[in-house]
Amino acid sequence: MENLFFKQVSVIGVGFLGSSFAVAIRKRGLCNTIYGFSRDPKNLEKAKLRGIIDNYSLDIREICEGSDLIVLATPVGVFLQIINEIKGVAKNNCIITDVGSIKGRLVYEIESVMPEKVFYIGSHPIAGGEKSGADNAKADLFNKALCIITPTENSNPEALSILTNLWKSLGSKVELMNPYKHDEVYALVSHLPHLTAYALVNLVSDINEDFIRFAGQGFKDTTRIAMSPPEIWRDISALNKENLIKFIGILKDNLSKMEGLLIENNFVSLENEFRRSQRLREKLK
Repeated sequence: MENLFFKQVSVIGVGFLGSSFAVAIRKRGLCNTIYGFSRDPKNLEKAKLRGIIDNYSLDIREICEGSDLIVLATPVGVFLQIINEIKGVAKNNCIITDVGSIKGRLVYEIESVMPEKVFYIGSHPIAGGEKSGADNAKADLFNKALCIITPTENSNPEALSILTNLWKSLGSKVELMNPYKHDEVYALVSHLPHLTAYALVNLVSDINEDFIRFAGQGFKDTTRIAMSPPEIWRDISALNKENLIKFIGILKDNLSKMEGLLIENNFVSLENEFRRSQRLREKLK
């Protein structure tokens, strides 16, 4: 099974990430035929006309039948539903992966319904952009990006090797991580920041919506991710709620500490809090 050329690939969800994956593997000559599925026939036709996919169907089982690789690029909340729809048509030795930002319990739930010779292993490429949709697909989106792969004790070693080499061939730096650790890490560095961005914009709305027109680049930079699709972040929040609740509590403690320093006029200690944050932020390249 160790072969990085896929005769047929199915991409379920032909949005920005799914389309970028399709054009990336095509550009690198890693596949023969790419099939696409989404709920929007106009989007599928557009993707076909642009050469992102070779063909499509509104029947999800039809586009997955005979595929060597199936990639889930839909909102994470429907992953398990999709798997239950397609598992009966997946061929032996088919590898199923995804590009979602939730793993944890979901990985084990998906594994538990896999047929014996169909292999699911989760992937999370840390790549994205401000624009969405197939029109904005980027063949080099994953180049130099980190990709987290979340195998379990049940993962097929050969499928894991193929998946790892696939992401490396797209230029990604691959790191293996336990699914539950993944969700803890990304609750902190991705999911909670999104919730915080939404909360900051809602704070302005609660006080005076008109104030938003005075916002400068700092506010725009801080809240850019509040433009993300709400339905996607609803699903992510629901599936990682335990970590989010825990970290929201710690965030509240940090804000309360700064509030206390302001009340006490202790601006030296407040500056120290800012410097502590600055030192860690500087480690990001």
